[in-house]
Amino acid sequence: MSREQVVVQQARKAFLTGRSKPLDFRTQQLKNLKRFVTERQKEITDALKRDLKKSENTTLFYELLGLEGEINLALSKLSEWAAPRPVTKNLLTISDEVFIQPEPLGVVLIIGAWNYPIAVTLQPLVGAIAAGNAAVVKPSEVSAHTAKVMELLPLYLDPEMYPVVTGGVPETQELLKQRFDHIFYTGSSTVGRVVMEAAARHLTPVTLELGGKSPCYIDKDCDLKIACRRITWGKYVNCGQTCIAPDYILCEPSIQNKVVEEIKKCIKEFYTEDPKTFRDYGRIINQRHFKRIMALIEDSTVAVGGENDESQCYIAPTVLTDVIPESKVMQEEIFGPVLPIVPVNGVNEAIQFINEREKPLVLYVFSSRKKVIKQMIAETSSGGLLANDCLVHFTISDLPFGGVGNSGIGHYHGKYTFDQLSHLRSCLIKKLNMERVNQVRYPPHSAEKVRWARLLLLKQVNLGRWRQLAHIVMVSALAAFVIQRFLR
Repeated sequence: MSREQVVVQQARKAFLTGRSKPLDFRTQQLKNLKRFVTERQKEITDALKRDLKKSENTTLFYELLGLEGEINLALSKLSEWAAPRPVTKNLLTISDEVFIQPEPLGVVLIIGAWNYPIAVTLQPLVGAIAAGNAAVVKPSEVSAHTAKVMELLPLYLDPEMYPVVTGGVPETQELLKQRFDHIFYTGSSTVGRVVMEAAARHLTPVTLELGGKSPCYIDKDCDLKIACRRITWGKYVNCGQTCIAPDYILCEPSIQNKVVEEIKKCIKEFYTEDPKTFRDYGRIINQRHFKRIMALIEDSTVAVGGENDESQCYIAPTVLTDVIPESKVMQEEIFGPVLPIVPVNGVNEAIQFINEREKPLVLYVFSSRKKVIKQMIAETSSGGLLANDCLVHFTISDLPFGGVGNSGIGHYHGKYTFDQLSHLRSCLIKKLNMERVNQVRYPPHSAEKVRWARLLLLKQVNLGRWRQLAHIVMVSALAAFVIQRFLR
C-alpha cells in the first residue's frame, strides 16, 4: 500500500468518525489555520523569497492578506452558511418543512499551484474546513521551499483530517488513483485534463481553476495614462506569473505608440530604471519556464524591455508591438512579464478576435464609454470581466472566482467555496395528516384532479410576503383600535 493510499484512507476514516461536522470543530480548525499563517509568517516569506524572489511585503500583500480575509469571513459567517436554507413552496407543500441542508462531501483533494503557493492552496482549504470536509493538501513541488513550510500544517490542524502530501508528479499521480469526494485543482489546462480524467474514473466532481490568454481591450477614447498604469501593475506583478494577468492588449493602431510610451513610464515608476535590482520585482520560477517564455518572443518586435539573465531566471518587463495572431507568443498563455500588443480596428474586431479563441479566465476592457463596456459584456464570454482595472475582482469574496470552458470549471471564494465543497441536500418533512389534500395525486387520475394539481403545483407561495401582509394587517388593526379607544 502506497503512502498516498494510507494518507487518504486515514483521512476518510477520520471523516467517518463525524468529528468534523460540529461547527465548533470547524471553527477551531479555522482559528488554528489562521494561527499557522501568523506564527509561520517568517518561514512563509523566507520560502517565497527563495522560490520566486518575492519580497516580504509582496508576500504579505498578495498571499497572506487575502487568505486572512477568507478565514475571517468564514469564521464570521459559518453558522449562517451551514444553517438550513428555506425555499419557496407550492400550495401542495405549504404546510411542510422544505429546506436545503448543506452537508460535507467527504474527503477533498486540494492540488495547489506554484505561482501563489500559499494563497491558491490554502484558500480552498478554508472552504473545505468550513464545509466540514476532510482534506488532503498537495502543494506544488515547483515552489519547493514553500511546500516544505506547508508540511508544518499538521502541527496546527487535525493531522488525520488534514494531511499534507509533498512530492512531484509520481506522488500526484498516485493521489489521483485514489477515490475522493471532490478534487480542487489550480494550474494549467493541460494538467487539468489529466485531473478530470482521473476524477471521472470515480465519478468525482472537480473544481478546475485554470487560466488561458486573458485579453485586454483599450478603447481609443479612454484615459490612456490611467489605463496603462493599471495594466502595467496587473501584468508585471509577480513577474507576470498570475493566472488573471492581462495576457495581451487589443487596441487600434493609432494609439499603439502612446500605449507603449505610457507603459514604459509606468515600468520605470514602479520598478526603477533597473528592475533587476529592485526588491519588489521577482523572478521566473525556474529555467524551464524562463526558456519557454524567451522562445515565445523570438519572432516578435520588442518595443520595451527584453533584457534577461538565465542564471537568475530574470526577464525584464517587456512589451511587444505589431503582434499578429500567428506569432508564437499568441499560441499559449504567456505566464511571464511579456505583454504583446495586437492591433485591431475597433471594438467589433476586438470582440471577433476574442470570440474566435478559447473563453478566457478574465476579460479586461478600458473605456470611458458605457456602451463599449456593455457591448463587451453582452457579446463575449469569460470567467470574469473587469472594466477599467485589473485583478481586483479577486479580492471580493462575494464574487465567484472561476473560469468557463477551457479556463476552468466551478468557482470559489467566500460562500462560493463553502457551497462548492458542500452537498446542498434537498429536504422535505411532511406530517402524517391532512391526507385529503393528497387525494389529488392518487389514481385514478381524472380531469378534475388535473385541474386541482395545476392549482396546487404551479401556484408558488411566498410565505415571506404573506407574513409581511399579516404584519401590516395586525399593525393596522392595532392602530385602528388605539385611535378608536383613546383618540376619539
